[in-house]
Amino acid sequence: MLDDRSPTPDPTPPTGATTLPPVMLVHGLGSSFDHGWRQNAWPDLLADAGRRVVPVDLPGHGTSADADAAAYADVEGRLAETIAPDAPLDAIGFSAGARVLLGIAAQDATRFRKLVVIGLGDGLFQPEGGREQLAQALEAGPQAAEENVGVQLFLRLARSAGNDPAAMAAFLRRPEPRLGEDELARVTCPVLVVIGDRDFSGPADRLAGTLPNAELVVLRNVDHFAAPRDFACIERVLAFIDA
Repeated sequence: MLDDRSPTPDPTPPTGATTLPPVMLVHGLGSSFDHGWRQNAWPDLLADAGRRVVPVDLPGHGTSADADAAAYADVEGRLAETIAPDAPLDAIGFSAGARVLLGIAAQDATRFRKLVVIGLGDGLFQPEGGREQLAQALEAGPQAAEENVGVQLFLRLARSAGNDPAAMAAFLRRPEPRLGEDELARVTCPVLVVIGDRDFSGPADRLAGTLPNAELVVLRNVDHFAAPRDFACIERVLAFIDA
């Protein structure tokens, strides 16, 4: 799930400077670290700010195209194991990656100094029946999904990122930890919730209101997939994590 492709800053900070933690970047469904973050210059901007990047490819995506069903059994647990308990990170997640990070934080918020969730809204509280429908459509391929614009978007995303739609379906079918209001109330680290006003997963008022220490940013005229490359999004996120 992790790789060593991230840029590394000057290891010697200026005299008197406060050393800030690395920044973990977790992409969304159908994307990858390279596709979702590197192509939008996030690693370069963070390196320019003197921050080390922890790159993540979720199972079935990018360099972690694992066909073994066991790889999907506990995504949150496997990723949490890579974070030293005595060295909290800053973390930024988009869409499915944001949910994975919230799942980790709900188990142990001390894993993170600050947490950013992008493209995740009050849809988090809705029943998950649509995941199986999307998984089946992804397995069926483009012809079966001709009438479903949402599925077509994910199929195009998978192709552009070099991912296998069948692996995306396996990722969708993975067991997920419950994230209701009781679980989210345990996410006590500072959280920035960023969502576009045209995002199908929004709004995010309930999500931000459930988190004990959250700030909500709504991007004007921005849809779900455009958020990670939106200048206002990037600027607010970097400021929030002191970069």
